[in-house]
Amino acid sequence: MSESILSIRDLKVNYGGIEAVKGISFDVEQGEIVTLIGANGAGKSSTLRTIAGLVKPASGSIRFMGEEITGRDTIAIVRRGITLVPEGRRIFSDLTVQENLRVGAYLRKDDISQDLEWVYSLFPRLKERSWQAGGTLSGGEQQMLAVGRALMSRPKVMMMDEPSLGLAPLIVKGIFEIIREINRRGVTILLIEQNANMALKTADRAFVMETGRITLSGTGQALLSNEAVKAAYLGT
Repeated sequence: MSESILSIRDLKVNYGGIEAVKGISFDVEQGEIVTLIGANGAGKSSTLRTIAGLVKPASGSIRFMGEEITGRDTIAIVRRGITLVPEGRRIFSDLTVQENLRVGAYLRKDDISQDLEWVYSLFPRLKERSWQAGGTLSGGEQQMLAVGRALMSRPKVMMMDEPSLGLAPLIVKGIFEIIREINRRGVTILLIEQNANMALKTADRAFVMETGRITLSGTGQALLSNEAVKAAYLGT
């Protein structure tokens, strides 16, 4: 069996004396949508931020396409093909939509016009507002822009931290349709999402995190029907 595109082994992340991630291990296979669900403070965002090179792990291993990338800086991680759509969008408010998208391609030296058109085909609203300042967009449009910006680096793995946070239900449905479409185009997705119902319906596989540990794993469909998951995360 070939090695997973992303392989995490015994990852530990500390903030001062607080152990945020307590030795988790999981794999993400090429072409999958994988989700991490759990309460606030479970260690989900810390896991993504560590993979992205924004946080240095206390110990453990992160391998991408067979290469050890543990502790590498963010630029090196993006160069290899991993991007993060951060919680809260983090777009550049004073830059136009198109300038924000071009920032996403800052490490590329090739022609980005085709990728720009692909992003605009995914998000026609962004094309309509291409010369508008990012800060004047609605919350849903800013989320589209954050996703589009991440796509401009041509990632092999796109990590997403709470893409539906603060958005209206109709916009959330559209965002998840776009996630599926991006995945169909060959991008592997690692997703954190408070909307556990949507996340599990979308994901091939899922992991439940509680206080820094993975406590449950399975297919998205299997966890949707798990009684403990229903009670804790699905409100049933």
